[in-house]
Amino acid sequence: MSSDATRFDVSKLPMMTIYDFPTGPYPTRVRIALAEKNLQSRVQFVMVDLYKGEHKKPEFIANKNYSGTLPVLELGDGTCMAECTAITEYLDALDGAPTLTGRTPREKGMIHMMSKRAELELLDAISVYFHHATPGLGPDVEIYQNSEWGFRQRDKALRGMHYFDAVLKTQQFVAGEAFSMADITVIGGLIFASIVKLPVPAACETLLAWYANVLERPSVKEQPFFRTA
Repeated sequence: MSSDATRFDVSKLPMMTIYDFPTGPYPTRVRIALAEKNLQSRVQFVMVDLYKGEHKKPEFIANKNYSGTLPVLELGDGTCMAECTAITEYLDALDGAPTLTGRTPREKGMIHMMSKRAELELLDAISVYFHHATPGLGPDVEIYQNSEWGFRQRDKALRGMHYFDAVLKTQQFVAGEAFSMADITVIGGLIFASIVKLPVPAACETLLAWYANVLERPSVKEQPFFRTA
């Protein structure tokens, strides 16, 4: 964090509410961003139980998130913001010194591109595998499954791991030389991979080394997923 961001008084920010499932891969992305920005004290967390399908209840869809997914950020005026990328961009801008989403047009573009690739090629692919080719969240939530599609997405995720391994052979972090939203997205993908017992191939030595390093960041190490894993 920059010196300007360090001097920013977060206590001046209004309180926010985040609807989440503490050990979920997607909510963990936002929790890491909060920790990177030192904004935990400005957030009240509300548990939404994925395994009970609370995120798919009509009232949640009508009042919090049309997509029926987590996490959701609710502001003091009642505005609800879903999608991890959107929430992270909002949080990163609060102190006027963005550290996760880029400062220059080039940084912003590269970070957004690599974060989107991490979603498409890794995190979301594993999510499809989880929901379609494993028991997922159980029969009460998984009302339709296509195992063939799920296994195709599993294979896509494995290819994604090899892609990010190649990327990290040329630079320290996923979008360049600084930790960013793109790294957080890949972390979310590897969290999900561990949940579904999809190991990173041994040949992806650089990706594995990068993951071991980012797991030592305080913002990552403190997350509920890693305390309970």
